[in-house]
Amino acid sequence: MVKVGVAGYGVIGQRLADGVARQKDMELVGVADVAPTLPVRALAEKGMPYKLFTAVPEKRNLLDDVGIPVSGTLEELVQEVDIMLDATNAGVGAKNKEIYQKYNTKAVFQGGEKNNVADVFFHGYANYEKGIGADYLKLTSCNTTGLIRAIDAIDRAVGVVKTAITIIRRVADPGDYHRGLTNALQVAEAPNHQALDLMTIMPHVDATGILIHTPVTHGHIITPVVTTKKKMHKEELLEIFKAHPRIRVVRLADGFLGNASLFKYARDLGHPRGDMYEIAVWEETIVNSGDDIMFAINIPQEAVVIPENMDAIRAALKMQTSRDEGVAKTNEYLGMKARG
Repeated sequence: MVKVGVAGYGVIGQRLADGVARQKDMELVGVADVAPTLPVRALAEKGMPYKLFTAVPEKRNLLDDVGIPVSGTLEELVQEVDIMLDATNAGVGAKNKEIYQKYNTKAVFQGGEKNNVADVFFHGYANYEKGIGADYLKLTSCNTTGLIRAIDAIDRAVGVVKTAITIIRRVADPGDYHRGLTNALQVAEAPNHQALDLMTIMPHVDATGILIHTPVTHGHIITPVVTTKKKMHKEELLEIFKAHPRIRVVRLADGFLGNASLFKYARDLGHPRGDMYEIAVWEETIVNSGDDIMFAINIPQEAVVIPENMDAIRAALKMQTSRDEGVAKTNEYLGMKARG
């Protein structure tokens, strides 16, 4: 049984912990954080289903003073595990890497860290093989993760030459206030980092894109225009997407009118926190533009990267040494399946 620890119990960290706990061939040893944040307080109120370790020993009193049980320090957690999933704030993971190296413990970092923190820039479907046996892997951002799922699926079927993307980006996660209250759309400089990151993972694809920040919190929407080696039509693309366990095809006609509809549907399904691991493609948005094809996808930013993190564990620890076997195990334990 592979032993896993999580550093940072925030938006991504708590979902990573839940994801690991669902993997029948992994054991979640514990999670580490600094202070009694709301997720940490909720963990305590739920009866501490996961052991909590203090990430900064000299600040342990912050947890002790409010009666939250502490099982040890981050350094002690690192010594107990085979691999760490680091979901700390950008820059903190690079500092934590010194602890991981000290004890020869592998680690997976999230999209906010700089690429040089890791040996491999990783995506479960697009370049699983590059992560096999690697000591330090870095995941792509939520937008890039979901985008690559769709582009990779098309690329494996007919080959992708280039893509141009527009990202309508939520400005903050639910519950966040650091971006302030706003009534505006903000345009970012092109090309956006998601297009550049896609080309890092899939260097044979020419990608560019524009990003627009929007004052919403539940999900991003991306509209790719894809140039393929062989012209694709709607029905062919629908078959590809419906066969993909991490892509959910939805219809406007069925009431999936936008990002809020998908978030509500995840809650109606009984998913914790309204999490959804799949990206969604709206069937009615798939259209041809000359020889190109375009469509719109929804990125549930809080949970979309969890499957790829599980893939990263499997690759780094050589639990499965082929892409198909690795992602299949992750999908099985997370309950993800094709809906074709």
